[in-house]
Amino acid sequence: MAKMRRETSYREGELRSFSAMAGGYQTMPQYSVGRNNAEVQYGLVLAEKAGGAVVLFKMTNVHPVFMLFGLIIIGGEAIISYKSLPFRKEVKKVIHLALNGVALVLGIVGISAAFKNHNESGIANLYSLHSWIGIGVIVLYGIQWLYGFVAFFYPGGSADLRRATLPWHALLGACVYVLAAANSALGFLEKLTFLQSSGVAKYGTEALLVNFTAITTVVFAVFVILSVISQPSSDQHHDDYRIHSAK
Repeated sequence: MAKMRRETSYREGELRSFSAMAGGYQTMPQYSVGRNNAEVQYGLVLAEKAGGAVVLFKMTNVHPVFMLFGLIIIGGEAIISYKSLPFRKEVKKVIHLALNGVALVLGIVGISAAFKNHNESGIANLYSLHSWIGIGVIVLYGIQWLYGFVAFFYPGGSADLRRATLPWHALLGACVYVLAAANSALGFLEKLTFLQSSGVAKYGTEALLVNFTAITTVVFAVFVILSVISQPSSDQHHDDYRIHSAK
């Protein structure tokens, strides 16, 4: 019974904070008033005020924000930057590496926030498919970044090694990104399920916000992958490496 009460309280608090994101700022939720000190300590306080109400952004909502901006948006920009920026190859390589590094850090922070919130709310960790895939994505993302750093940046592998592994590095990176985008949509579905189990209307503002955010995420990911598909052929990559090695 105690665990059920904790989970119910958690979902109610999640509902209130998510409702605030959607624009329901008129009143201060009773849940947030009763736990104001804890919310300030463990969550983020947004300086949004309407009618004297302070909107509290809980730690549970830090997770989707960091994962979305990290792995999906910045990670997507990292993929696009290497293909489309009008800079020298070495400059694009540094930008690609730096953006992926930022995305990885934000992803780790986002996952840590989810674990922290679950531990403090008495909720089990790693019980859902979303969490399992999420751990796999962040591990693969980290491996990709480390290999890219060692093989293509510093100390750097031989021209033959880079030529042989570049297509696989690009393919695995695209697969990890697709997996991250799919898992993001799965996370939005899980979020919506929690909200609706707490009484949110199926066609309410919160439900529409979650669905449209998920659709926008998927569309953005599709355009990122299209940019990968339209990249130059492998022969052009090989010529680029030969020219670079000759220098």
